[in-house]
Amino acid sequence: MRVYLGLAAKRPETGLPETVLHTVREAIAAAFPVPPEVIRAREWHRPGVSLFAWTNEPDDSRQPALLHDGHDRVTGVNGHLAAPGEVDRLAGMPVLGTEAVGGCFSVFRATGRELSAATAIHRVCPVYYAETPDMHVIGSRALLVHLAARGDRVEWDVLALQSLIRQGYFLSDETPYRGVTALPPSSAVTVAGGSRTITRTPLPTAAPAPVSRRQKRALVEELAGALLATVEPLRATGEPVNLALTGGRDSRLVAAVLHAARIPLRATTNGLDVHPDVVVAGRIARALRIEHTVIPPVRAEKKDAILVEHPLARAYETLRACEGMTSAYESVVGYLPYNARPTMSGQSGEILRSGGFLLLQTDLAAKALGRRVDTTFLRDPALFSEAANEHARELARPWRERPGLEALDHMYVTYKVGRWQAGARAGALRRGDPIWPFLDNRVVGAALGLDQTWRLSEEVIYELITMLAPSLRHIPIEGKPWRFSVDRRYRPWQRRPQFLTAPKTGAGWNWRTAPGEELTSLLRDHVLGRLDLLAPIVSPDEVRKLFAGPVLGKPTQAWHLYTVATMLDGAYPGKAPEGLDPIRVPIPS
Repeated sequence: MRVYLGLAAKRPETGLPETVLHTVREAIAAAFPVPPEVIRAREWHRPGVSLFAWTNEPDDSRQPALLHDGHDRVTGVNGHLAAPGEVDRLAGMPVLGTEAVGGCFSVFRATGRELSAATAIHRVCPVYYAETPDMHVIGSRALLVHLAARGDRVEWDVLALQSLIRQGYFLSDETPYRGVTALPPSSAVTVAGGSRTITRTPLPTAAPAPVSRRQKRALVEELAGALLATVEPLRATGEPVNLALTGGRDSRLVAAVLHAARIPLRATTNGLDVHPDVVVAGRIARALRIEHTVIPPVRAEKKDAILVEHPLARAYETLRACEGMTSAYESVVGYLPYNARPTMSGQSGEILRSGGFLLLQTDLAAKALGRRVDTTFLRDPALFSEAANEHARELARPWRERPGLEALDHMYVTYKVGRWQAGARAGALRRGDPIWPFLDNRVVGAALGLDQTWRLSEEVIYELITMLAPSLRHIPIEGKPWRFSVDRRYRPWQRRPQFLTAPKTGAGWNWRTAPGEELTSLLRDHVLGRLDLLAPIVSPDEVRKLFAGPVLGKPTQAWHLYTVATMLDGAYPGKAPEGLDPIRVPIPS
């Protein structure tokens, strides 16, 4: 994991006070969620401009370097570049921008006269900015930006938190911290001569659906080329990539990309030998002639209850790792020492299928798509204050004015990837910086340029797989059939793509959504005891109703409320809670 922070004086001739630089050095302990003894730092200073960089990488072997030196300038890359040498391109651009560069990254650059930073098309490697009367602050961690701007005083943007309670992440460029804003996708912030400017490149507009086989093939080939470029850095790792392979669509495409690029890989699948995920993954591995390891589930003795972490400890770690960008409902990956071993999965493949919001839709009529926008921004309006609902309506308004397919497609990249995933993945990034082909800057750009209904049909991802790994064409997928095949007529000599479905065994039990009376009581008492902090954005009576019964009717929202209440109560930054015993949650018989 890498962390960057830049400072630029509004009056460059006066420079930056040493007290401000000291504040930044002190603040990293709270803002970088790893043990302080594993943090390594570099600094670069010129009159009126400073750039700080920190990492928990154990050495300098990863490229580009933490701070890439140039003539009177340094450049830092948060994330990874498809071609590490392109850091020189980013360093030398007259105006910083990311559109033509492959990888999953954000970039920070300082020169003797200028400080700048830029996001990729999805901003999953975020950039935050703030200002004080004397300086501009730009960084990769929102809390660090806030502490650099305000010292040790944390001030919350309470109204902005309404979105976190509704959905568990932000549907805006807001953050929990007053005065700190997330830079939009494909944007650059530049401070020169004491003034800040922000430039933004709109997300691509989708072209009409291709009508001929030749058109389809040309578009798929372009996307395939972008995917192949994403895995080039893996040639230098010296060991096979470990791929978490399932019987589904997205990890299969990753396997096809690695196979076509001739990158050595091995596959791992979790499950019983008879489960379709394991059966299909085994067929994929045999077709590609790769090693396949099956990890069976641990057969534990039957229990009537489990012990889970106290919710306050869980919320504290979520706030520490994800700095208030996601809810304690999410299971944040815990800290382990940094490991450069290459691992991959099919995460974020929904982008190639028009995103999770559109994948939820069965009705693509304009009114139905508009309702999806409304329910995304204005979920459970009765639970919220009028001020919170009006704020949500204002956030939704520009999306309601756009064509529904494009709105939901771009909302997914902008918010579900660019805010939720950007926050939630922070825990995992402490362990290493994996390559995510579906989050590559050029891959996402090429995908967004394709017609949404065509991507939604899943024909694009199917054709990618068969183009990159023809031996996988007739291997069935696990779960539901390919969408494009459901209503398509096939000639007697044509072969319909097959699928395998696991036997239905009922919904799996999840202690977070069925927390039992003891944990429910802890959630209830914590939230209701802090209703005064939540009152500006919720209806206190409706919150009491939410917790009225012995069983939670809306457990995910209860967790969201608990997270925000813990945040506003000042639990973090601060000392970790101590003496909290695990909670017993009964397992339904």
